[in-house]
Amino acid sequence: MSTSGRHMARTVTLPASLDEAVAALSAMPAAVPVAGGTDLMASVNSGLLRPAGLIGLGRVNELRGWQYQDGHALLGACLTHARMGRPDFAALIPGLAAAARAAGPPQVRNAGTLGGNIVTAAPTGDALPVLAALEATVLLLGPEGAREVPVSHLLTGMDPLRPGELLTHVRVPLLHAPQTFLKATGRTGPGRATASVCVVLDPARRGVRCAVGAVAPMPLRPLEAEAWVASLVDWDGERKLDPEACTAFGEYVAEACIPAPAPDDGSAESGTLSAAVVHLRRTVAALARRALGRALA
Repeated sequence: MSTSGRHMARTVTLPASLDEAVAALSAMPAAVPVAGGTDLMASVNSGLLRPAGLIGLGRVNELRGWQYQDGHALLGACLTHARMGRPDFAALIPGLAAAARAAGPPQVRNAGTLGGNIVTAAPTGDALPVLAALEATVLLLGPEGAREVPVSHLLTGMDPLRPGELLTHVRVPLLHAPQTFLKATGRTGPGRATASVCVVLDPARRGVRCAVGAVAPMPLRPLEAEAWVASLVDWDGERKLDPEACTAFGEYVAEACIPAPAPDDGSAESGTLSAAVVHLRRTVAALARRALGRALA
């Protein structure tokens, strides 16, 4: 099917199965797979992106649901934010459900997909810090076969999508433990995050995982702060912390993810933070403190 227009793709393919989608992408590696298109079409309409072709994934049923698999949830790449926000999914992966419910107004949640959030890799993508904290992996299928890589490797460019490769599923560990996601926006109501934080408890490994979104090109993991606060948790008891420890954790996370700039004179002392950066640090600290407190409550 052909279409015309100054910013539109020359060819649109609508495969009915995963095999057809992979074959279409292999035949035209420069084409762009699209499901909800909430980010992609904004780029096309503004003239920032002019794909050679589009491969619509809306008819590929294999990508739309989820299943249980060896202690994990295997999530289809075309799972929408609206579907992930429902109570049955929230019981499965509460952190991802909370991020999905915060992803924007209803029209965005109804169309936007998990796979699109990952492939677009916008710093403000709400699902991304949750997937980083959960240490999720992505399943990729292309001309050379299938492979699985950590979502963090994909987002940082350590192991990017190869030509003709399609992101088909996301594998998420089922931790059966508290998870929280919080975000701050620049306005009242749904909006893009100025900062977001996900905190995940992992009692089996006696760990606390945290990821911070929107403050850098990819989600950040403050590993030292995670290890420090995990050492304070009574994993065999009520798993509670003093409010002072939660506050210190928030500040630790903020300083780790938003470090002070190097001084202009080359000395060992840190440079001065601008008022905007100080405010962002305070925001991240508050989000991390609240997220940890809610996870331990």
